[in-house]
Amino acid sequence: MVCPLDWGLGHVARCVPIIYTLIDLGHEVIIAADNTPLHFLKTTFPQLQFVQLPGYTIRYTTNGCMNFKMLSQMPGFLRSIKKEHQLLQTIIDENQIELVISDNRYGLWTKKIPTAFITHQLFIQASFGKRWLNKINHYFIQKFNECWVPDIENESNLSGNLSHTKKLNAIPIFFIEPLSRFSEKGLFSEQKYDAFVVISGPEPQRTVFESLVVKQAEKTALKLVLVRGLPSENIIPEYLHSENIEVHNHLPTELFLEKIGQSKLVISRAGYSTIMDLAVLGKKAVLVPTPGQTEQEYLARYHFEKQHYFTQTQQEFDLEEAINKATNFTGMQIQHQFDLSRFLEERILALKA
Repeated sequence: MVCPLDWGLGHVARCVPIIYTLIDLGHEVIIAADNTPLHFLKTTFPQLQFVQLPGYTIRYTTNGCMNFKMLSQMPGFLRSIKKEHQLLQTIIDENQIELVISDNRYGLWTKKIPTAFITHQLFIQASFGKRWLNKINHYFIQKFNECWVPDIENESNLSGNLSHTKKLNAIPIFFIEPLSRFSEKGLFSEQKYDAFVVISGPEPQRTVFESLVVKQAEKTALKLVLVRGLPSENIIPEYLHSENIEVHNHLPTELFLEKIGQSKLVISRAGYSTIMDLAVLGKKAVLVPTPGQTEQEYLARYHFEKQHYFTQTQQEFDLEEAINKATNFTGMQIQHQFDLSRFLEERILALKA
């Protein structure tokens, strides 16, 4: 059973290659998800069995003061972890589950069967409460049989201090290289758009960023493609209609890849799954971290300092300036050498032994 976290589409997107590989290996895959990830995966894998597993209801602020907001919600967060842990026992019994692969869902461990935890954030970066947050993080990660980190282990890594400052020795840690549902082989060469804008993440910041981009774009001659990251929506609001902006609520993988290939660069949040996609595709980008999300703020700063991607805060975001300056950054291009199929086959046999 594969179970992605329901914060945006980042966690679910990086589970896609794992699910495809498990299917190719002949395994019967069940997916446990909720909200937007559930809809996305049902569209991508209509032939599979699904279990609705309530996600973590985290509320974000409009003013960017996320640290206090997150800490205030910690009791509810821990209750959600306990609840999903209890639900897991029933799901296992009712569906004869033999292995659980959890992408950042902390409660999906059990002594009944083997469990693996996927994360790129072994060491949380926070402006305060860092030591306490990491104690909680490590406490739950170590409940699983092993941990899979979707990154490169050497200096050419994508996550920096999130996964590479020191080792977590309580359980086996495997670096499985970046996971992306895309391939650079599918990129289209003719460039028709100035930028491909991906709007993602939790509300209300998703809509705040979307409105900011659209208002600025309407005052320019820039030609944009904007994907709203809302696969369950059918209607595009009137305020998004503009002659120079092509708007989609969601795009299937093939068309998504085609539009990226037709764009000079990408404008997006600084989520880790987005950075993995950019590195696989070799695209230049502007990273605009979700305000107050310390992980994204760290990743944006990390890749800016390495001259990979240009970054601006949402508050200082200037569309024309961002596009102009982003062209001076190198971007990244990683070559996939990791055999995910072989890794999964070996780990499943080892975990079941």
